[in-house]
Amino acid sequence: MIAAYSATSQARVNAALETLFNAPSPELARLYEAMRYSVMNGGKRVRPLLAYAACEALGGKAEDANGAACAVELIHAYSLVHDDLPAMDDDDLRRGQPTTHKKFDEACAILAGDGLQSLAFSALLDPRLSTSDAETKLQMVSALALAAGPAGMVGGQAIDLGSVGLKLDQKALEYMHRHKTGALIEVSVKLGALASGRAEKDELKSLQTYAQAIGLAFQVQDDILDVESDTETLGKRQGADIARDKPTYPALLGLDAAKAYALELRDQALHALRPFDAAAEPLRDLARYIVERRS
Repeated sequence: MIAAYSATSQARVNAALETLFNAPSPELARLYEAMRYSVMNGGKRVRPLLAYAACEALGGKAEDANGAACAVELIHAYSLVHDDLPAMDDDDLRRGQPTTHKKFDEACAILAGDGLQSLAFSALLDPRLSTSDAETKLQMVSALALAAGPAGMVGGQAIDLGSVGLKLDQKALEYMHRHKTGALIEVSVKLGALASGRAEKDELKSLQTYAQAIGLAFQVQDDILDVESDTETLGKRQGADIARDKPTYPALLGLDAAKAYALELRDQALHALRPFDAAAEPLRDLARYIVERRS
């Protein structure tokens, strides 16, 4: 079921994203080409899927969440472009293809990431992608800014870079990943819920609990795959975190315990969805997929 849902949702968000990469003048063609390359070069689209699934879980139509789905994928793509730069993780491969700074150059990659970040907020406000009222759009912009900025994803990346070579305990490791990875996953669910126009306080709280659990599970599984998978399957350099001496869950807990923890987080997420009916089944399937994926 998740395969069919994923394919439909990926096609929907890809079509919406394509509308955003038309250069307004010939002078900007290369910049827009780099921006498009950074977004449309594959990817699982997990964050847009979560936005669509949260919207539908509350009785909205998937199309209502197009702006949210585009916004979270654009922020994610920008973060990958910048993370891959020589000043940060210095990676040559992303999704099985050259990273943006290798395909173009470092300056172009920096500007492409900057452009994608700004474009994300435009997508939330774009009337072609969102029919939400002005108050809801303001809530969505505020939520995305908080999740993507220094109190969220950017802060998590700063902690990550400062943790190389250190031995973090589990509490510190989770604090880092709830920001670096979890904040954007959490806001993907929240934006989708808001896009439905039917989000109530109790439902948002349950969805937040769900999103916090899968956000951490996603990172735990990433760490496991960095040990168990291979470069071709991952589409990026396998063993990179080990090579950089970054703190990971398998290194801290052991591989078997890390796998058990991922399953525990999945179960926490599923438990949080108990108040929801069958409309939330895609969210349940995504929780299972996150800990079963091999790339």
